[in-house]
Amino acid sequence: MLLKKVCMLGSFAVGKTSLVRRYVEGFYGDTYQTTVGVKVVNKIVRLGDNEVTLVLWDLYGEDDFQKMRWSYLGGSSGYFLVADGTRVATMHKAEALEARARQEIGTVPFVLLINKSDRVAEWELEPGVEDALLARGWDILHTSAKSGEGVEEAFARLTAKIMA
Repeated sequence: MLLKKVCMLGSFAVGKTSLVRRYVEGFYGDTYQTTVGVKVVNKIVRLGDNEVTLVLWDLYGEDDFQKMRWSYLGGSSGYFLVADGTRVATMHKAEALEARARQEIGTVPFVLLINKSDRVAEWELEPGVEDALLARGWDILHTSAKSGEGVEEAFARLTAKIMA
């Protein structure tokens, strides 16, 4: 069986833990729980004839007061950048995190998840930002940990990119 480490990167309170919980347990909870350090969970995925164990590292959110320990990224096969569509600053942080991740671990597959699509009427995304990132080759999905929209697709897409 193949083991592939996948990290969840993003600002504080963008929904990283909720996305992992929705994917692994099929559950969403309204109670917010801050991740302290890192939480690691496994999920076995079937991709064609292969079984892959995704080792999901849910890292604490980075903000102006708390900086991520970049050593956590070591050995990653891929990662998710998670932004909150209702907070434009989290998109800027996702761009900065991608640049730093590339510097630390090189070029590995990643997908940007713009989370909270169940609240799209409240989104603060700047016009053209998604198009600019797509033009740079970024893979972007809209997700909602609350409704489950795009969650299975996101993990399937990153797993396929890792295994390609």
